[in-house]
Amino acid sequence: MNPIARINPTTLPDAASAGYAQISVVPPGPLAFVSGQVAWRRMGGAKPGTLSEQTDTVIENLSAALEALAARPSDIVQLRIYLTDLRAETQDIVMGKLAAFLDGTLPSLTGVGVVNLAAPDLQIEIEMVVRIPD
Repeated sequence: MNPIARINPTTLPDAASAGYAQISVVPPGPLAFVSGQVAWRRMGGAKPGTLSEQTDTVIENLSAALEALAARPSDIVQLRIYLTDLRAETQDIVMGKLAAFLDGTLPSLTGVGVVNLAAPDLQIEIEMVVRIPD
């Protein structure tokens, strides 16, 4: 399988230093569109309170979705991150944890500030597009 090309043209801001790519080029093949994951546990456990804790739970859910697809973080094409409090400080919390999860992969990424998510105590939601491995 051909790798996903991660491109950061010099004519655009340097996204690689922030942990993502400006452009992802995917060879032909099936893609999976994973619904936004929030800090809800599979067995219905309590939602963590802090953004850091919620991000950990969201990453656990993203990992479970990748496992169901027999995929790895290197197969992620794009991430969309929705935050109810989008500031430099909250971005630092999320991006630090995502960098560890992505393990050097630089998918295309969009961050969006929103007023609310599916429940009043949710602070973060992440959806992803994943190339299905052969």
